[in-house]
Amino acid sequence: MSIKHFFAVFVLFLAAPVQAAVDIQHWQTPQGARVFFVESHELPILDISVDFRAGSARDPVDKSGLARLTHALLDQGAGGLSDTEIAHRLADVGAVLGGNFDRDRAGVTLRTLSSMAEKTAALDTLVQVLQQPDFPLAVLQRERRRLISSIREAEADPGTVAEKAFYRALYADHPYARDENGEPSNLERLTRSDVSGFYRAHYGAPNAVISLIGAISRSEAEAIAARLAAGLPAAAPMADLPLPRPATASTVRLAHPSTQSHVLMGAVGVPRNDPDYFPLFVGNYALGGGGFDSRLMREVRDKRGFAYSAYSYFLPMLQAGPFQLGLQTKLEQTGEAMDVARSTLQQFIAEGPSEAELAQAKANLTGGFPLRIDSNRKILDYLAVIGFYNLPLDYLETWTEKVNAVDTAAVRQAFARHLDPERLVTVVVGAEGVR
Repeated sequence: MSIKHFFAVFVLFLAAPVQAAVDIQHWQTPQGARVFFVESHELPILDISVDFRAGSARDPVDKSGLARLTHALLDQGAGGLSDTEIAHRLADVGAVLGGNFDRDRAGVTLRTLSSMAEKTAALDTLVQVLQQPDFPLAVLQRERRRLISSIREAEADPGTVAEKAFYRALYADHPYARDENGEPSNLERLTRSDVSGFYRAHYGAPNAVISLIGAISRSEAEAIAARLAAGLPAAAPMADLPLPRPATASTVRLAHPSTQSHVLMGAVGVPRNDPDYFPLFVGNYALGGGGFDSRLMREVRDKRGFAYSAYSYFLPMLQAGPFQLGLQTKLEQTGEAMDVARSTLQQFIAEGPSEAELAQAKANLTGGFPLRIDSNRKILDYLAVIGFYNLPLDYLETWTEKVNAVDTAAVRQAFARHLDPERLVTVVVGAEGVR
């Protein structure tokens, strides 16, 4: 590698300092892609994210894993270039191609220097990956084997087993119940035609959110977004996912040769744009999201030594994502640990946090907020979330204000609206399906 390219790669991974305010510009391309842009000239870097409504919730019922496999193959051969040639082209200009995938989203990211030659070469490659994936049969077979192998290896991990069982128990026949990676029996049947068909149906501009931040002008950003959107498949806008039904109380016990019990409890929570998001987010920090500062850690770990850690979180998605409470404990004290965790949650739902707990939660959250947006890459992630989940453009500017506006009554009312302690789904994974 030349000194020039070494320096390019070195600079590329530096974090750009964040501006005092994040000025988000927004528009839509003629093809229907929504664009979110922040101009930032602190470092000569451009970050791009292109996200689609193409996560695992879009898998056909009998073809689980199709969304994941399609996403994995995008940069494994495109526009006549092999996966090795794509990697070399990016490395030659110090660019980095990445991606993200979950139940809602499938995305591709690019980080490149903003100088003309490097930027042009990196963008050319990104365009080929997004618009001209070849899905070579040999590579498809290789990636399918790799994915199946990783799924089967994960079956030895009790945490993974518990997580999959939790989503199945919580969401039943809803698309969110499906595992993000799919099932080996379904993956084995997937064909190149399945993959190319999924790509054409889901990777169109009307389903795309293009996020950009870096050392380019608004006019340059418009030209890049237009180029990225113009060559995407002519797909129709994706319909919304169905609304999840509230789960009924149930307990699933699974035997596993682990030295500890893995316990998950939860319920169907809220979508990302729910008006109760901030009271739930701040309240949960006090309940189980604040690490050693949280009530669950004090009750389960500090006072009784039942677990090294205990946590809770809301994971809002396009539709109502899960609320999850989790812990690991010794097999012989599983029942006691579960009782303490459940009673702690019940009391929190009934009474909310104390004034001291809430004050500490708000201070920690607002005090740490600058670290959430202290690099271009972190801001890019927020741009993608704001665009994908239709959040207000001033979301980052008003974040601290909204956290500080939460009071104990708002937390108590929000938790009471969305969580019923009598309707929790519980999954326990351990030796002989511990009791």
